[in-house]
Amino acid sequence: MITRLLLLAMLLPLAGLSQVQAQADGRYIEVTGTSEIEIVPDRIHYIIEIREYFEEEFDGRSKPEEYRTKISLDRIEQGLREVLHDAGISPNAVRTQEIGDYWRKQGQDFLVAKTFDITLLDFKQIDEILKRMDTKGIHTMRIGELENKDMLSYHQKGKIAALKAAQRKASYLVEALGKKLGPVIRIVEDEAGSSLPFSQSNVLSSNVVSFDSFRTIKKKYSMLVRFEIAD
Repeated sequence: MITRLLLLAMLLPLAGLSQVQAQADGRYIEVTGTSEIEIVPDRIHYIIEIREYFEEEFDGRSKPEEYRTKISLDRIEQGLREVLHDAGISPNAVRTQEIGDYWRKQGQDFLVAKTFDITLLDFKQIDEILKRMDTKGIHTMRIGELENKDMLSYHQKGKIAALKAAQRKASYLVEALGKKLGPVIRIVEDEAGSSLPFSQSNVLSSNVVSFDSFRTIKKKYSMLVRFEIAD
């Protein structure tokens, strides 16, 4: 009985080895297909940070230690909200994201700051804001998250396009060797399409034209596909 069990235990690994070897001997080609899509956003998060400042900062002659006339955050916020109103932005689209303070070492003073997340529906609204904006008290303005309500559908289209690209690549490679492309053996997908990077703009260096380079959501998809090689 012991001899039979030992013999059976030895045969099982050998059987497993034969199966692996058979799979290894199978002919296949493995390629990566990629695709890129551009999506026009229907929701744009525009981030504006306001910060207290001193009038003397802009007179061109005062030193930091001579600054005396501080412009309050409430006054700056009121001016910002007037600009947003004139640009056609609803008050409901404006959300306070963060409130903090900033230590101005030169004048030994704290300057209070506030960040707003403004939800826009069109990039033209940003253009309208910039036309009216007084940059005094505006520390930064940048584009945050871009959204589209049909993003899931775009993800599906991007993945399908990447899969077909892999099929085309594999097909012309095996045909160059006088073979034919067989059925799919395995598909490995990138779980989420990666976003192509874009630069965020600061109000101190940006203008209307500079926003043109990132008015769309850019996604890249990748699919690793293994095909059988047929005669």
